[in-house]
Amino acid sequence: MIRPTEVRRHFTEDSLAGVKLFTAKFSGRKSMQIESGIPVRRRSTNLAQGVVEALTQRILLGQLKPGEKLPSESTIVLEHGVSRTVVREAISKLQASGLVETRHGIGTFVLAQQSQPGLRLHVDTVASVRSMLELRLGLEVQAVALAAVRRTDDQLARMRQALSDYQASLANNDSCVEEDKRFHQIIAEATGNTFFTEIMQHLGNAMIPRTQVKVDERGGADFSQLGQLANMEHEAIFNAIKRQDPDAARAAMVLHLTNSRDRFSGS
Repeated sequence: MIRPTEVRRHFTEDSLAGVKLFTAKFSGRKSMQIESGIPVRRRSTNLAQGVVEALTQRILLGQLKPGEKLPSESTIVLEHGVSRTVVREAISKLQASGLVETRHGIGTFVLAQQSQPGLRLHVDTVASVRSMLELRLGLEVQAVALAAVRRTDDQLARMRQALSDYQASLANNDSCVEEDKRFHQIIAEATGNTFFTEIMQHLGNAMIPRTQVKVDERGGADFSQLGQLANMEHEAIFNAIKRQDPDAARAAMVLHLTNSRDRFSGS
């Protein structure tokens, strides 16, 4: 006669053996998947977010202009290596954010962006310039470190072109504000983080405020000389990004923005 305790013991041992067998099979399947190089499937939401960020970047940088049609669904599928379902989810997110609209039977088009009055910064005094440069220190020091690690060859080439254009404008005694701004915005783009890009876009010309300061507050500031000094600092930043050295890039950006603040205020 089998005692109840023996029944419980046998049942427990059998159950544990079943659990171990199931675990071993599951683990073996997972191990085979990893060893064979088959990627573990990611959630479609993560894939869709990647497409959203890439298209948002192109829109914010003006590569896709208001009124322009987005690439076709099949083109986006090929560019990003995702399914049509993922692309449709990404387009829905872009629609929800107000960046695009879909016209049935025609395609999806980029919308003109509404201005945001809260981000219109008035930088027309020496004190406001110092405040702007402090803001940029907090933002761009981290951005340039990320850019040094994540930049593409194309982005590096565009940074080089922006600096070459900057130097040409300096040589002709022309304003180099647009070239200066372009260089810093490409660094933001190279982070791969659309929030950096969007913030820099919203800062606009206020990001490079030296020509907006009232004449009676400029004192003896020689903007041509300031431009030459800034050019040398830009080159140090560029070279660190080119070497993909985030620590050197961070240090070069700190030096550039700190020097800009101190030179401009005469401190």
